[in-house]
Amino acid sequence: MASLPPRSLGILRLERGLPPGAAPWMLPPGYLLNPATFDFEVIWETVEGAWADVVIRGDRGLEPACTAAAKRLVERGAVAITSSCGFFIRHQAAVAASANVPVATSSLLLVPALLRQLSPTAKLAVLTADSTYLAEDMLGLDNPKDRARVVIAGVEGGTLWRNELQRPPPPTEVSDIEKDVVDCVLQIRAAHPEIAAILFECTAFPCVAPAIRHMTGLPIYDITTLCRMTMSTVV
Repeated sequence: MASLPPRSLGILRLERGLPPGAAPWMLPPGYLLNPATFDFEVIWETVEGAWADVVIRGDRGLEPACTAAAKRLVERGAVAITSSCGFFIRHQAAVAASANVPVATSSLLLVPALLRQLSPTAKLAVLTADSTYLAEDMLGLDNPKDRARVVIAGVEGGTLWRNELQRPPPPTEVSDIEKDVVDCVLQIRAAHPEIAAILFECTAFPCVAPAIRHMTGLPIYDITTLCRMTMSTVV
C-alpha cells in the first residue's frame, strides 16, 4: 500500500525582501516558519508586495496576490492554509473562496468562540502588533455586549513593531519580544482585572507564550493554537 504524502500546512508569508524560495532567518520555536514548532510539515509562499506595514494598514489591492499564493500552496500539497500575519484576516473570505481547503488566516477567528468559553462577566484580551489598525470588523462580533468584553492592546512603538516596519525587516530578539508583550500585559491587566484569557494576534508572540502563561496563570491562545486545531481535522 502506497504511503500518503506528508500533510503540509501552507503559510501565506509576509514580504521579507528575500530571493524567491529563500528560507527565512532561523526563527525560534513558536514561529510558524520554524519546522520545530509543529509535528507536521509547513510550506510557504510569499505574498508579493505584502510588507508588514502594508498588511497591517490594510490594502485590498493585495487580494489577488493572496489568492495566487494560496493557489500555489494548494498545488504544492497544502491541506490547510494560514498566514504569517494576523492582519491577513482582511483577506480571509477571498482566500477561503479560492483555495478549496480549510483557511485560517488569523487567530482573530477564535474571538467569538473564546468569549463563549469564559464567564459572562470575564473579559478577553487581544494583544496585537498594532492596535491602531485592528478594526472592529476583524473581531467577528455583532453583539455589542460581546464587544464590550474584548479589550485590545498593542505593542506599537516597541522593538518588534519598529523592526517589522523596516524594508527589509531585521530579526527581533526573543527577549525584546518578551519585553514588549510583558509590558503590554501588565498595563492591560492593571486596567482590566476581569481579563480571564489572552489571545495573541501577532504571529511573533507565540514564541513567548510559555513565559506569559507562567507570568499570568491565564490561558494564552495564538495562531499556533488555531493551526494545530485545523490540521488535526484534515487527512
